[in-house]
This record gives sequence, C-alpha cells and structure tokens, in this order.
Amino acid sequence: MNIREAQLEDIETLFNIRTSVIENYQSLEELASLGVTPETIANMLQTDCRAWIAEIDAIPIAFSMANVAEKTIFAMFVLPSFEGRGAGRTLMQEAEKWLWRQGAKEIWLLTGNDSNLRAYGFYLHLGWTPVDIQPDGQIKFIKRIVIETETLLKG
Repeated sequence: MNIREAQLEDIETLFNIRTSVIENYQSLEELASLGVTPETIANMLQTDCRAWIAEIDAIPIAFSMANVAEKTIFAMFVLPSFEGRGAGRTLMQEAEKWLWRQGAKEIWLLTGNDSNLRAYGFYLHLGWTPVDIQPDGQIKFIKRIVIETETLLKG
C-alpha cells in the first residue's frame, strides 16, 4: 500500500471515493448542499488543509483530509471493497501526525452517534475519546497528544 499527499488533480478521485461508501453515504448533490464541492475542496487544499490517498497497485482506495486551522480530521473514507485492510488506520495516523507536527495539542472529529456504526468503533480502537453530542446529532471525538508522541515527532 502506498500513501501519498493528494494534489488538486486528485479532487475527482476524492469525490469518487466519498460517494462510494455505504455508511454515511452522501450524493454529490447532498455534498454540494453542504458546501462541499470540487471548488471548495480545491481552495481548502491550497490553504489550511491536507489530504492523503492510499493506493494499492496505483489504484486509489481511500483518503483522509485534515484542517490545521480547526485542528480536525474531517474526512476519512475507504472504498467498501477495500475496508479492513489497514488503509483507514494508516491514513488516520498520517493525518494525526501532520496535525501534531503543526503544533496541535488536541484534535477532533465528528461522526454519527451510533455505536453500531463501523466508524464509531474504528475511532475508539484508534484511541479517540467521545466527548459530546453536537446539535446535529453527531458525536465529537477528541485525541490529545501524549508526551511520548511529542518527543518522537521532534526527534
């Protein structure tokens, strides 16, 4: 598996992966109604955000996206046929490392507030802590940098 930073020419790939998922599915139209369009993603990638793509045999299978200004990981999606192969975990680690290296001490993400959802258990397994329910019903998870991690990042 290869992990690389996403470029502007990857935006269509990001949307293809995003709209392929079964849990938390949203169509292009639904995403656009939320302000998530190729144009807004392009702007984000050129400012406070980074995205990473996981590939197997040069085929994009997953991506994550983080925003340093907001200290959040706001996208983590895997093609359904590639779930369970470690791409999600690896991409989350990549996004977390980037946020820690940018000076974040605490990072956060939102997901559906249903412990039966795969994402909910996935984030718990990766050391994220659920903290509160948002007005829209999603649950906020946080993760704090630990001294050992901070030392490793500097060295």
